[in-house]
Parts: sequence; C-alpha cells; structure tokens
Amino acid sequence: MSLSAPVAAIDCGTNSIRLLIARRDPTTGALVDLERRLEMVRLGLGVDRTGRFDPVAIERTLGAARGYQELITHHGVAPRDVRFVATSATRDAANREVFIGGIEQILGVRPEVITGDEEAALSFRGAVSTVDGLPEGPRLVVDIGGGSTELVLGTETPTHRISLDIGSVRLTERHLATDPPTAAEIAAATVDIDALLDEAAAAVPLQRATALVGVAGTVTTITAVAEGLQDYRPDVTHGATLQIEDVERECRDLLSRTRVQRAEHRLIHPGRIDVIGAGALIWSRIMQRVAAASGITQTRTSEHDILDGIALDLLDHVG
Repeated sequence: MSLSAPVAAIDCGTNSIRLLIARRDPTTGALVDLERRLEMVRLGLGVDRTGRFDPVAIERTLGAARGYQELITHHGVAPRDVRFVATSATRDAANREVFIGGIEQILGVRPEVITGDEEAALSFRGAVSTVDGLPEGPRLVVDIGGGSTELVLGTETPTHRISLDIGSVRLTERHLATDPPTAAEIAAATVDIDALLDEAAAAVPLQRATALVGVAGTVTTITAVAEGLQDYRPDVTHGATLQIEDVERECRDLLSRTRVQRAEHRLIHPGRIDVIGAGALIWSRIMQRVAAASGITQTRTSEHDILDGIALDLLDHVG
C-alpha cells in the first residue's frame, strides 16, 4: 500500500506559527513528515493588555503564511486538505477578523478559531500517539503555549481537560517586566499560576495520573537544556525521561538569567529568549502540583503535539 495523499496542518498560537505537511503510512498509521516548519511571529503581542492584534504582528504572521503557501503548493496539497487552527491569541483578539480574512486570502481556507478544550484534545492525541513506553493508566499531557496552557488526562483518549489563560507571553507581559525578573514579580506571577492550577485540580483529577508528558516549545527547550545538549536535537528530546527535581533546577536557572545570558545559550530560539523564564515558571509549578498529587517523580517530553493532532485528525477525514 502506498502512502496517503499529503495534508497540511498549520497551528497559529500566541508566539509562533507552525506548519506540518505529512502523509500517513498505511501500515503503521504514523505520520511521515514532508515539511515541518516554525516561525516565531509573536502574533499575540500585547493582546492580553489591549484585547487587539497589533497590525505589525498581523503582517509578520501573514508573511509567514505566504511562505507556507509556497510549500503547500510545492507538495501538491489540495486546498481541501489544508487545515489552519488558531488558538489563544486569536480567541482573545477583538479584531481577529482582519487576521482571519488575510489568512483566508493567502491560503484559500478559513482559519478555525478552536476552543481551549479542542486545543487540549488535539495536543493529547499528537503527544500520546508518539511517545513509547508510557505506563498503563491515565497520562497527563501538558501543553504550555504563549497565551494558554492545556492540561488533559486520559489513556488513549481524553477523559478530563482544561485550558488555562496563562502562557509564556501572557505571563511575561503581565508580571515579568524586569530583566531578570525581581522576586516580587516572580511572587506575583506564581500567585496567578497557582490560582489557575487550583481550578485545574478541581477539573482534572491529577492524582490519577501515571505519567506526566510535556509538549511544545517551552518544555522541549528546557528538556534540551537539562539533557546538556550542545545543539538542539529533537531525536534526543522526543521521549526523553527526566527527574522532576532536575527539571525544576533548570527552570529556576532560566528564570534567574538576564535576556543577554539566555541569548548566549544556543539551544534557546531567539523568539523565546524573553519569555522562556515565564514558561519555565509555569512548568515548574505544574510539575510540583502534579508530583504532590500523584507521586510522579519523572516527566516525559514529546516533540509532537497539537500540530500532529491536527494532521492526524485531518487524515481521518480525508481518508
């Protein structure tokens, strides 16, 4: 049997826009990547404060979309097999139609502004389907984005999920203005995170989790740092198992560094330098909460997340 026709999945968040063009292997059901691209566009710049997209941020994102359209055309992906998903920043922006209309004109498809619950389910599918050796029982997948963080629990499919309005960009803009952040700023940010985690614990039974799987750029970057890599290697970070106490130490270090010091670290993408500290704080507080509730002492990392979930879902519908 031959590989399926290609599909194109696009995930547009608060900080980045990503493209996956893939086929499905009919024997294994796994995705076979043709293209996997990322552009740091910071679409959600200032949205938490103003409730609107900045025109310059919109143009940056549309520019990235034009480049993606060239790749989609190159690989012969039919318009019906393209899915563009927009998440936290687009949910919050009052002028979202300007952005949505621009994307529709470029790609010929209308972006889907999905709910936090939909985002959580897609992230879960993308992560759990690709990480080997997970224990039996419910797995907790955590997706830390720029504007929101999703926690979703399940075995093969989600049973509990919640989307929290806290992410690396949103938290940085709200609290961590000083370089490096002051103790008072970190304390205020921690109060916000913990209050939302109280809501999460009421909606998602963290004590049932048998494994903690982190996805997306904050977690994968921290994993690469904790692994002591000299160059970013997704073949090493994907599926990595780390002790929570070791990851927490790296989180504290990243949060305490200046932006210049972070920039010296070749593993940190330039588009994450100013917000990785906030992401590290979010991840640290989540790990502590989950460990206390479940007794879990390790984390697993997945390089596959909502982007893969979008592609798999799209393939389900196109055959």
